Parts: sequence; C-alpha cells; structure tokens
Amino acid sequence: MVCDIFKEDCVNWLEQYNETNIDLTFMDPPFNQDKDYRSHNDNMEPEKYWKWMQLICDQVFQKSSDGAALYFMQREKNVHHVLNSLEKTGWTFQNLIIWKKKTSAVPIRKGYGKHYQIIAFATKGKKPRIFNKLRIDPPPLPNEKYLRKDGVFVTDVWDDIRELTSGYFAGDEPLRSDSGERLHNQQSPIHLLARIIMSSSDVDDLVFDPFAGTGTTLIVANQLKRNSIGIEIDEVNFDIIKKRITLYYKSDDVSKFYPYYKYTKNLDKILPFTVDKKES
Repeated sequence: MVCDIFKEDCVNWLEQYNETNIDLTFMDPPFNQDKDYRSHNDNMEPEKYWKWMQLICDQVFQKSSDGAALYFMQREKNVHHVLNSLEKTGWTFQNLIIWKKKTSAVPIRKGYGKHYQIIAFATKGKKPRIFNKLRIDPPPLPNEKYLRKDGVFVTDVWDDIRELTSGYFAGDEPLRSDSGERLHNQQSPIHLLARIIMSSSDVDDLVFDPFAGTGTTLIVANQLKRNSIGIEIDEVNFDIIKKRITLYYKSDDVSKFYPYYKYTKNLDKILPFTVDKKES
C-alpha cells in the first residue's frame, strides 16, 4: 500500500500533482482562531482565509476521481463559508455532519454553550462513487427497553466519538513527549477517521489529507488497506508522522472497532485489519 507524507505547502503540492485519482479527502485545516502554530499564521484576514480554503477545495476537486468524497471539518459558525466554498468549486453537498464531542461544552457568556463541530460531506458529482452504509451497536438509550437486534445505521449526528481532550478521558491515544506533554493539541481521534474512511472508500482507494497534522488519516487508511497521501508543512509534525507510520502504536489499532460495527453488511471488506503492528 502507498502511505506517503510530504513536507510541503498543500496548495503548491496540489498544483504540481498531475493525477485525477484522489478518491477521498479529509480536510481539517487550521480554523483561523489565532492559535499558536509554528508554521502557519492562524490570524489571517477572513476574506484571505476563505479564498485560501476555496483554492484548496478547487485544487482537490480537479485532482479527484469522479464520485470522490470530501469531508471538510470546521467550526459551527463557519457553516455558510464552508458550503459556499464547496459550491463555488464544483462539489455537490450531501450531508452536514454534527460531531458532538462527548466532552464539556465551551461556555458562552450570552448564548448557548458550544458542544459540536461540523463536517461537510460533499462529492464530485451528484452521487458518491462509494458509500458504505455503516451500522453501529451503541448502548440502549434510557427510553429504550430492548437492545436492537441488528444495531442502527450511522446518521448525520455523531455523538459516539470522543474528542481527544487534555484530561484523562483522552486515554492513551494522544501522542505525547517523554515529559508527558501533548505533541499536538488538535489531534483527531482514530475512530473519527475510521468512520469516514470506511463510509466513503473501498480497499485500494486513495485517501488524501492536505493538513496531515499528526498523521491520523494516514495511519487509519493504511490499516484499512487504503492508499494514502498526506501533506504537512510543519517540520515537527512531519517528523512525528514519519515515526508514527513506522511504529503503529497500540492505541492506533483500528481492529478494536470491529465489534461496534459488526452489523454492517460486508464488514470484512470494509474494515480489514491485517497490517502487522509493532507496539510502542
């Protein structure tokens, strides 16, 4: 399987990429919230920032296969900007996914606490080339008397995937330095990427991540026998990804999700996990 990471600006890389074979893109850019990034100004003028997002959406569209999927994650307040960027660059909007993070809400002084992020799901063309309808086996709700015999379909509200918070709820998954400090505060959970990749790709497809961060997309894609390409401009993050790809940490193992999706049709083809792992 191809599992490549490039230290590059994603726009420059996309401009030089001459194929039209990207089958699935996960796009989780900096949110322009004035956070401290080593290799990026996170306090751009809003107009400049959204022109940048639109340019990336356009480049990914041009390099994607027919029916390819794009998952664009953003803040809830930017829904209109995200949908505008997708529409102007040719993508067909399919769903707005609400990722409720199972963590404490961010308090707002005069308004409702913020408890979710949005993920826009769009395709190149009216219909996705691949869409695997996943079934999950969640615990029963308080008002449900019996367990469902065959689980339930995944909907556009994802309230069963926990954000990797800073506290003990994050578990062993967040990457840490020898001193115990988080290496990346915005690391995506592997379950989030597993759901996206299982839903919108098949074995041997090409998964692309223009803002690879700590490489979660690549780690999950490789275990699921998908090819993957990640772009990361930050040298520290780039080195983290290279190490993570080589070692396959025990906490990155996607096989643990198999029982949760056991009612999904053809699950063995959607969620293969035969990659040899070296624990670290």
